[in-house]
Amino acid sequence: MSIRKEILPGMYIEPRVVSTKQGPVEFDLIGAQGPVILSIHGGLGGVDQARLMTNWLDRDMGRILCPSRPGYLRTPLKSGETFEQQADLFAALLDHLQIDRVAVVCLSAGGPPAYQFAIRHPDRVWALVAIDSVSGSYRPPEAVGPLAEAIFMSTPGQKFVKFIMEKQPRLMLAEAFRGIGYFTKEQRKRQIDHVLNEPEALAFMEALLDTMNPYSERKKGNENDMQQFVKLTHLPLELVQCSSLIIHGTHDADVKFSDGVYAYEHIPGAERYWIEEGDHLGFWLSPHAPRVQECARAFLRKHAPSASVAR
Repeated sequence: MSIRKEILPGMYIEPRVVSTKQGPVEFDLIGAQGPVILSIHGGLGGVDQARLMTNWLDRDMGRILCPSRPGYLRTPLKSGETFEQQADLFAALLDHLQIDRVAVVCLSAGGPPAYQFAIRHPDRVWALVAIDSVSGSYRPPEAVGPLAEAIFMSTPGQKFVKFIMEKQPRLMLAEAFRGIGYFTKEQRKRQIDHVLNEPEALAFMEALLDTMNPYSERKKGNENDMQQFVKLTHLPLELVQCSSLIIHGTHDADVKFSDGVYAYEHIPGAERYWIEEGDHLGFWLSPHAPRVQECARAFLRKHAPSASVAR
């Protein structure tokens, strides 16, 4: 069954569930032709977050494939608990859809399954863009305590967050930026002022909070991510063969800047873009967002397969 949902004004998804040789998976595929870009969402997300995080892609860049990772929304956890199994699930989804190769765009906790996909299925990936993505061991941000977890990881708490975001957005943004950026008070104020004065940035933040709700439908996936992170040291990124662009905020308090540096230094031939004073969402919310997004678009256009081989 397909359910139509608006993510941003004019941006919709109609996700459906299919059975693959690796198990059921929920996904949405936008566009009718052209190269395919696979969007791998982070923690607390799902197919809706996967679509939201591609809002910077131009319509003429091809099709966008957005799956829910195992444990999130309608993809059961049994379809892939480990990041290696999740990578194989992506490959099985491509087989089901008769798609040969994709570019991969990943964010945050989507990093490990994305990197594993590039490592385990190198013939299926023509480019990789990793945005503030985990490349090794992970622990929640220092500023996120039991109270914040109770608010963001419960349905009543999320309803409260939505209410505060509508009525007192400055207060909500101040709380959010404490957990995702290593900012001084002055830096935090500049970031909040920027978001409040940029309609697209504010709309993105509001939509992002919506893609975490309801938490009950994402709980298994988030808890599984945490269990898998405990087992990680560093991923063998020297085995990644595709053209790669590593993007990371220098002030990211969620997925540390060192994760981006490690990926850049270990993936052969990787390119990088460090977002100065960028927090975990700097790719969308910082004053540098237009420039870094254009860099990512140019990278994908440069490496996109020709129309004759894109399927």
